[in-house]
Amino acid sequence: MYLEHFGLREAPFRITPHTEFFFSGANRGATLEALIYAITRDEGIVKVSGEVGSGKTMLCRMLLEKLPAHVETAYLANPSLSRDEILRAIAEELRAPLPGYHGHALLRALQDRLLEIYAAGRTVVVMIDEAHAMPPETLEEIRLLSNLESNRHKLLHIVLFGQPELNLHLSAMNMRPLKERITHNFALGPLHRSEIGSYLMFRLRAAGYRGPDLFTPRALHLISRASLGLTRRINILADKSLLSAFAEDRHQIDGKQVKAAIRDAQFNPMHDGERRYGKWLSAAAVVAVIAGTAYVAGSYRPHTAPAAQPVAPIAAASAATPEAAPPETARVAAAPAAAPEAPSSFAERLAASETWLKSRPDSHYFIQLLTTDGNNQRGVEAFLENNTKALDAQLVRVYRSRLSGRERLGVIYGDYPSIEAASAELQKVARITPASSPYIRTFSKLR
Repeated sequence: MYLEHFGLREAPFRITPHTEFFFSGANRGATLEALIYAITRDEGIVKVSGEVGSGKTMLCRMLLEKLPAHVETAYLANPSLSRDEILRAIAEELRAPLPGYHGHALLRALQDRLLEIYAAGRTVVVMIDEAHAMPPETLEEIRLLSNLESNRHKLLHIVLFGQPELNLHLSAMNMRPLKERITHNFALGPLHRSEIGSYLMFRLRAAGYRGPDLFTPRALHLISRASLGLTRRINILADKSLLSAFAEDRHQIDGKQVKAAIRDAQFNPMHDGERRYGKWLSAAAVVAVIAGTAYVAGSYRPHTAPAAQPVAPIAAASAATPEAAPPETARVAAAPAAAPEAPSSFAERLAASETWLKSRPDSHYFIQLLTTDGNNQRGVEAFLENNTKALDAQLVRVYRSRLSGRERLGVIYGDYPSIEAASAELQKVARITPASSPYIRTFSKLR
């Protein structure tokens, strides 16, 4: 591969959705914030549409990681389910007991579980990927599920992700009752030609590249024209172009390499409707502006989605902290038990935290510093070396978890009994490690 040739620690243009490569430009970041706003502040169904390869699944994964701690999520990647099957899938995601239930009994069991979650002060969001492939009767069941409510609030929030065919399905007369329940519509448009260069360099930087721009203006023009601005196509062409340059022992991507990549990709031509698909819906743009303003003002801080396995202490190079912690924070910081000697291997570091994590109350908070792919041990070690030297080494830990069937590695900091204590420490940590974009989570979410 070309990783060492270009000074990369991992492949920058994989087509599978890795959230550390989420590009917030081209309105993606604003759309994510608007989605969070719509899900947490509204009670209607939310719809996100976009062409194949426009980034819908990546947006869905980001939602799973960034929704607030009080939100419980159910993610359905296979929409080709019958009415009973989708009820059972949602109930299983929410850990509802289902001893042989079906039909009305199944719906009642799900409703009882939703009432239980609601009574605990939590919100449930069901995210359905590839919703355009849902049978009509299953879409109707989704509408009926949106009717489940307490005396004052909906028990279930629903987000539909689908290709433009979903809009066609909802335009049918028999789908009108469902369509009228949709209160927010978002459309993921293609990247504009002027945004593709920024997108490519963002992905390269996220993968460890530290050199000058790799793609010449000619290369960007060809990629823009061949990809139609679709991020998956852009990734495929960029990956093939890097491979071509590596084979020629070159360190810059020009038209020659991109033309070779286009020939090798053999993209199918797109019809006129697909070429025009990427206009943002005005409602989505308005919500994005409103939500973006609210979050810039500081009313929201993201939380990562559930992770599920233990955490391990990491030895950092220095234990010095540039500012003295407030009294409450200082008392909390002293609480975690520190190992007298740092584990000698990465595996030992992971294993060493099992006892520590089990002793942490679900209601306590910590600061998330990093999440990455489960096989990116080198990236975690590089992050620790470059970003945590000024933090207390005894409070920096690493964990392995599984989210939506994918292994993840993460780095966390501290243990705080209240959101106020965590927020006070977060202000300092954010100044020390701004590149990590730290945020607050609860141990219940980590588990």
